[in-house]
Amino acid sequence: MVTEIIGPKEAGLKKPTIPEGKTRHLCDVYGSLSSEDKATFLRVISRQFGTDHDEVLKAAEGLPQAKEKSEAALLKAEERLQAALVPRYHDLFVQIGRLEGGVKHLVDMRADTLDLLSTVKDNAELRSFSSCLREMLSHWFSAGLLHLQRITWESSCDILQKISEYEAVHPMKNWSDLKRRVGPYRRCFIFTHSTMPREPMVVLHTALTNQISDNIQTIVSTPILDDEDVEDINTAIFYSITSTQKGLQGVELGNYLIKRVVRELQAEFPKMTQFSSLSPIPGFRDWLVGEINKVLSSTESSSSEDSGVDGPSSTPPALLTSAELQKVAEIAGKDDVLPLVTLKKLLQTNQWMGAESMVETLKDPLMRLCARYLYLEKRRGYAVNPVANFHLRNGAVLWRLNWQADTNPRGISQSCGIMVNYRYFLGDTMRNSQRYMEEQHIEASQQVIDLAQAAGGVDSPAGKSNL
Repeated sequence: MVTEIIGPKEAGLKKPTIPEGKTRHLCDVYGSLSSEDKATFLRVISRQFGTDHDEVLKAAEGLPQAKEKSEAALLKAEERLQAALVPRYHDLFVQIGRLEGGVKHLVDMRADTLDLLSTVKDNAELRSFSSCLREMLSHWFSAGLLHLQRITWESSCDILQKISEYEAVHPMKNWSDLKRRVGPYRRCFIFTHSTMPREPMVVLHTALTNQISDNIQTIVSTPILDDEDVEDINTAIFYSITSTQKGLQGVELGNYLIKRVVRELQAEFPKMTQFSSLSPIPGFRDWLVGEINKVLSSTESSSSEDSGVDGPSSTPPALLTSAELQKVAEIAGKDDVLPLVTLKKLLQTNQWMGAESMVETLKDPLMRLCARYLYLEKRRGYAVNPVANFHLRNGAVLWRLNWQADTNPRGISQSCGIMVNYRYFLGDTMRNSQRYMEEQHIEASQQVIDLAQAAGGVDSPAGKSNL
């Protein structure tokens, strides 16, 4: 069936017209498969209907000879090479995309592919399959084809239900939570697509305030108010952005949504001049526990080996000062255990939040280590934290770290309760984005740089903010 839909393998042969019913039947069959059978289907399609490497080599070998003949011959040879480089399953995507509901089917198929890729170590065919599908979806879900919609309490029940279910940053407990987040002093915007009109692609929650917020509880837990005082609103806080479709991973949506929402809010509130996120820092605690493990491992190695040979030190940088470690041990009452071991356990169990003196003792070290994590820790030159990378790519500034900004168990487990403001200075976002993408430069406030410098990671003159 797949061969019939995709068409003949031989390059240049005209593909037959395939009845829509056959493509629909294939989609129905795929949808009815178990997870294991879907995985088998995807493996077979990606392997048997990918790019014909022999055909590519044959087409490439003809380029030099065609160049010697004429420009027209060269262009024709290049066309043959381009056609050979297109995997055969591309035609399957095209056929499915023409169906009603077909685009949604492809989004779900890519989600299945990503799930499968997460379970296998290396599968070049599957990765190529996923990349091809992502490129096609990127064209279909370009900014000009997306519809911006504001969600209010009067919006349809099914959309409201999905907004509640999809919320991944600050989960909603009940309908009162939802009503608060779409009510006065709040704005909820979504992107939809004509092929999936009842399905939010990405959701952005915004708080309307008169200052840049430093605590999420003041946003998600405040009483529901009746009326807005327009004169008192000059700041927009983007406190939650959620991409709802896993199959659209890697397709730029959130960036465009923020830009569109900024324009909408500027039109509604002429006095609005400040735009900032209040963002979680997922992964910070896990990273810190990993750094503690490195120091402990290094300490064990140093004590068990002869260190009389001179050479470069591989000892990880100190995380806490001796005085801070001693204070941690005293408060925990664990004088017979290495302070870092005690700290690691306190962080992993969140027990440090139970003692006010421990919270105060850990404030300075955790804040500077968090600055180091966001400002200095990189992967391939870019910020290792995914939320930081998202906002920095958009041109935001790493502006302020906020202590005890999210004291919910989830916030403590993710980032020791610290949250961060990524501030959007509208006149600078394009330049900031370009510098980050091309030079891996992170624009940060002096507060962040000073904290990172205190963690031992920033040398002058790099330790000066341009703000």
